[in-house]
Amino acid sequence: MERVKGKQVLGYDFHRQKPIDKYIVDFYCNELMLAIEIDGSSHNNREKYDAKRQQILESLGVSVLRFKDYEVTKNTSSVIEHIKNWITEHTPSANGGHPS
Repeated sequence: MERVKGKQVLGYDFHRQKPIDKYIVDFYCNELMLAIEIDGSSHNNREKYDAKRQQILESLGVSVLRFKDYEVTKNTSSVIEHIKNWITEHTPSANGGHPS
């Protein structure tokens, strides 16, 4: 997911392994308050834990997008497009790109 770093997604900056409260999210954009989680095998049989964790993050005002690791590996372009669509739908200034 190198493509979310370095302001490559509509000019927004995502940081890897960002601590939020007592959790660490895979990628986080402070400006959007958007966390991106990539669920691999470590998330198997942890649906309740992940749901509670997401609920706590959302209670802090953080939106969470989740992707399976195989989606990221096999179809990165689609994942990036999904992230861009979320940004465009939730951020009025993103419609024409990030303001300079």
